[in-house]
Amino acid sequence: MKLSTFFCIAVLFFASTLTVRAEDDPVTRSASTLVPNQRVDPVPTGGEYIVIVGGVSLMEWEKFKAQPHDNWWANFIRAARIRTEQIRAAAPNVPLTWLVYRPGYVARSKQEKRDLLPFIRSVGDAFHCTIKFFDTTPELIAYLNDRSTQKICGLEFFGHSNKACWMFDYSNNLDSGSKCWLHEKELGQIHRGIFTRDALIKSWSCYSGELFVKSWYQATGTRMWGAIGKTQYMTDELPAFATSSGRWVR
Repeated sequence: MKLSTFFCIAVLFFASTLTVRAEDDPVTRSASTLVPNQRVDPVPTGGEYIVIVGGVSLMEWEKFKAQPHDNWWANFIRAARIRTEQIRAAAPNVPLTWLVYRPGYVARSKQEKRDLLPFIRSVGDAFHCTIKFFDTTPELIAYLNDRSTQKICGLEFFGHSNKACWMFDYSNNLDSGSKCWLHEKELGQIHRGIFTRDALIKSWSCYSGELFVKSWYQATGTRMWGAIGKTQYMTDELPAFATSSGRWVR
């Protein structure tokens, strides 16, 4: 076989392999056919539905750990996308907005050696939702409080947390720490009255049910679902509890 012929065959095989991998990409494939019996939370429709997505960690800090966080850059993006697909199936016309922590994905882009923001924006194209990026906690709070046109009927968070705060950049700027967060002592900055009476509010992250949800209720007058224990982010379904003792509370 001539070298040129062998080269052409190799190129065609490599291209076909890439095609298969693209079709199987869990960032883009539908979740509805993967876990048909998955429990679906209700979807209120009387206002704007907001999904907050925190940033992922960097291997720079995580590589020395026995169980590194966020081996996949789309750890939270994928989970948020699965929930977004559920929301759209139940409420095709509800105004839906993603608020994504930009610096976390800019930093992870350097590790991945590709720009990740277009992949995140593609979710907006696929599900007709608005993708907005925020760089600071005051930006996030300002958006939540700006209810000049409609209240919030749903608010869900996908990201890192402990019992006292959401951490938007956990292990991204420094090892096992955060420089950008929403702490339970800052929840008083969120205005009362910005949520609808039937709003679904849920934190899918670890330990939120142990303190954060209580402080949320005291500050906003609305109930938030949160986890007692650690949650584990999955590829083909929404986050699940890492142990059998985990449970949802509000």
